[in-house]
Amino acid sequence: MSEASTAGKVAESSLLLIDNIDGVITLTLNRPDQFNALSEEMLDALQRALDAVAADDDARCVIIAGAGRAFCAGHDLKQMRANPDKTYYQTLFAQCGRVMQRIVGLPVPVIARVHGIATAAGCQLVASCDLAVAADTAKFAVSGINVGLFCSTPAVALTRAMPMKKAFEMLVTGQFISAEQAVAQGLINRAVPADQVDAEVNALVQAICDKSPVAVRTGKAMYQRQFRMGLEDAYAYAGQVMADNMMAQDAGEGIDAFMQKRKPEWKGR
Repeated sequence: MSEASTAGKVAESSLLLIDNIDGVITLTLNRPDQFNALSEEMLDALQRALDAVAADDDARCVIIAGAGRAFCAGHDLKQMRANPDKTYYQTLFAQCGRVMQRIVGLPVPVIARVHGIATAAGCQLVASCDLAVAADTAKFAVSGINVGLFCSTPAVALTRAMPMKKAFEMLVTGQFISAEQAVAQGLINRAVPADQVDAEVNALVQAICDKSPVAVRTGKAMYQRQFRMGLEDAYAYAGQVMADNMMAQDAGEGIDAFMQKRKPEWKGR
């Protein structure tokens, strides 16, 4: 690992705290008094941080968390109402869409660490992450409908993470669901007592980091791409990816280690 990747907190701003420890990068939304609402400036900070992760060959995993009492309450409604212009709104929602797509397109897994509430674009953020662990007291909603605004952009992420009828029920009612319901409906992976969230996230991170970096990066890219394909094309693509993966040094090392009943020594290539 590079010196920076083992140095702990390597960057900090008033909006986004960034920790990088051995390639495990934690991005903490830091507007606690506003429930970490996604202002233009917050989205800019997230975009820059995610772009940096994408360019970091030492990155292994990303955790997205929130400071204070909540994970994320969605867009900053005060900022939106202060700019009542269609072009402004188009730009804002496109900006948010780029951030969500960057999460999906990152070469490493992204884990949402959720507590308090995750609403509207905050729920979209959870749905966009590859994995999610929440406190069992967390609540989730796409509540724009309650103020006359259907959460159209969050709908894109929700319908890719949840059964369509469950996602539409959330979108059209604006009602909160519990962490337990979020697990059952596929929005998050697991819900645990609040004092166990960090341990659960760390266990998930460790399970990922114990694997070959080549296999994890190959797997995330393949998983996201095949999802958008028809069945025949997906199998053709997956077969080619597996053949390419078999040519990696890590695959040979992993198979040899398995047959020799020893722990593999990953080379990352």
